[in-house]
Amino acid sequence: MSISTRPLLLPLAPLYRVALALREVRLRSGLEPVRRLRRPVISIGSLSAGGAGKTPLTIALAQTLTRCGLSVDVLSRGYARRSRLAARVDPNGTADDFGDEPLLIAREAGVPVYVAAQRYEAGLLAEAEHSAPSPSGLHLLDDGFQHRQLYRDVNILLLDRRDWFVDRLLPAGNLREPLAAVRRATIVAIPGNDEAPQLEGALRAWGWRGPVWRLHRRIEVPSVDGPVAAFCGIARPAQFFASLESTGLQLAVQLTFPDHYRYTARDLNRIVSAGRSAGAKAFITTEKDRVRMGTRITSLQEFVPVQTARLTVEIEDEDAVVGSLVSELNLGQEHA
Repeated sequence: MSISTRPLLLPLAPLYRVALALREVRLRSGLEPVRRLRRPVISIGSLSAGGAGKTPLTIALAQTLTRCGLSVDVLSRGYARRSRLAARVDPNGTADDFGDEPLLIAREAGVPVYVAAQRYEAGLLAEAEHSAPSPSGLHLLDDGFQHRQLYRDVNILLLDRRDWFVDRLLPAGNLREPLAAVRRATIVAIPGNDEAPQLEGALRAWGWRGPVWRLHRRIEVPSVDGPVAAFCGIARPAQFFASLESTGLQLAVQLTFPDHYRYTARDLNRIVSAGRSAGAKAFITTEKDRVRMGTRITSLQEFVPVQTARLTVEIEDEDAVVGSLVSELNLGQEHA
């Protein structure tokens, strides 16, 4: 694995680091104010620019906290949606209206999801709809580690081996912040695979003393007898294709598009053409891509079935770690 995904941009990394330092000054001086909501906020985020598994963890945590008897909602930016106004996500809506990740969360998690350019505005709308104070209510902040304009009570940071040992700061790599930003986290969540002991050991040696959650990613893939045409527009497409192949699927076609990509009729024609040439028995894509395609997906289904690979996250020792999280939150008082 290469040290940097974009080595020619390494000379620009110091400029990006300066921009981060200037923002830190603005936050610490109050020039960029940090606002608080009445309900506690749990942020779920990452250092990398995408593909860390924030959305599956948000869904899993929302479901777990709901089972604990808490009133949970999710606040999100709604990347690439048409409007900047605060809105509650309609699970039957479109990615153009709400963004692909908020729409997926609303459909999968079964909790209210609110979007706004400023997550504080989304939180105000959520609290206005639940005007009666709730001693057991909280907000989950999706992809919120860098959204520091909103105060959070708990910072859950997803981190993997590539982030820690390999990747570089933007724009040469995919890290939105240097590794020193890990100190802002309350909890670090790492993949619970064979490399977990090495990564956790490196974190502890570096000085991390907080909790470390281990997450187990599961990909649910339909069985297809014959060649498959796989496509996606996500941050880490190679990881997606490798996961499909690990289940035994025969990938005759692998098409990649930019993260959060909006598919056009021309793109769909390209996918169909590639699938037809390869004799594909099915198309397969991610849940986020299927959400973004909306009704446009019917043009693919006229050729062969379109299957979805569903990614889920399980928290190791879930009852214990989530129980500890809930006990640490002061849910008996509103945040004035």
